[in-house]
Amino acid sequence: MADTGEAENGVAAAPKGTVTQRAIEQIKAMIAEGRLEPGQRLPTERDLAARLGISRSSMREAIRALTVLGVLEARHGSGIYVTQLEAGDLLETFGVVADLSRGPRLVELLEVRRVLESTATALAAARITADQLAEVEQHLTAMNVTDDPEEILAHDLAFHRVIAGAAGNDTMAAILDGLSSRTFRARVWRGYEEEGAFARTRREHAAIHRALVARDPEAARAAAAAHVGEVEQWLRNQLREQP
Repeated sequence: MADTGEAENGVAAAPKGTVTQRAIEQIKAMIAEGRLEPGQRLPTERDLAARLGISRSSMREAIRALTVLGVLEARHGSGIYVTQLEAGDLLETFGVVADLSRGPRLVELLEVRRVLESTATALAAARITADQLAEVEQHLTAMNVTDDPEEILAHDLAFHRVIAGAAGNDTMAAILDGLSSRTFRARVWRGYEEEGAFARTRREHAAIHRALVARDPEAARAAAAAHVGEVEQWLRNQLREQP
């Protein structure tokens, strides 16, 4: 029977969306409770639907939704598997929020990024390896020797990504990667180019680098907060100038 509100044994069926959501929650519970492990193959769609007492169509929708979220993955000719549940996979769709947000919502995301980026940079100051520090310096140097916004953008993203990775918290790094919308950063760099503000943002990146070299967590926290805070203020000014 399709889960469309039809009656079964005289009882009205739940709306399809509700049944599908229940299937999603049940599969998530099986994973959380260890009945399905990372990398394990799911039972067939038919068997899983029968086990959970729902239609195959609702089970199919639940599997599709969990695949989009990075919880499950389809392997051609092999079946459906639980992913390794890495933070980066599970939070990949988070970046869509940053790409599509506008106006005040984007300011809110920058506030979140300011808090997390400053914390990640402070952690990185205590944990960064010599190789990671050298990589940060390479991206800083590359930013300083070009005025091409696309090149600066690429090295800016890489600069912050290395630092987030050096913090040693994969979940935080994944969230920051999602918040680091390339679309928005490109808009910022274009705006900076028009305002002649490249020198200022280069100084901000240099201050972050100096704090990392000194392995000074509090200086690193302050430098990162000031850097993202400048972007946040730039966006607020842009919004005020809009009609």
